[in-house]
Amino acid sequence: HVQLVESGGGSVQAGGSLRLACAASGYTYFSSYCLGWFRQAPGKEREGVAMMNSGRTDDSNVNYYVRGRFTLSQDNATNTLYLQMNGLKPEDTAMYYCAADGRRWFVYRIREADFGYWGQGTQVTVS
Repeated sequence: HVQLVESGGGSVQAGGSLRLACAASGYTYFSSYCLGWFRQAPGKEREGVAMMNSGRTDDSNVNYYVRGRFTLSQDNATNTLYLQMNGLKPEDTAMYYCAADGRRWFVYRIREADFGYWGQGTQVTVS
């Protein structure tokens, strides 16, 4: 049973930073898996922000519209996925979701349909 619990959201001023954390459990039972972050702003579709596949440390991607400001990392010891967000902009305001799946997907096409497990989300507001 995969469980994903996000934390770290909040309200910050433009230019500030937040680090989101996703405490994940159950996914390590899969021989291969992927983990990712998505976001959904009010009135907009959910979009992929970053994802990684198991196996290779370089098999990951941060989507182009946040690349250079957001960084994806994983702590294997605690099974926690992080999204470090720097230089936040008002357009980054959204609910951020952690997601997982028991397969590996192409990291340069982060699709909601490829992920079968989702957290409840954590709100990020940038003013």
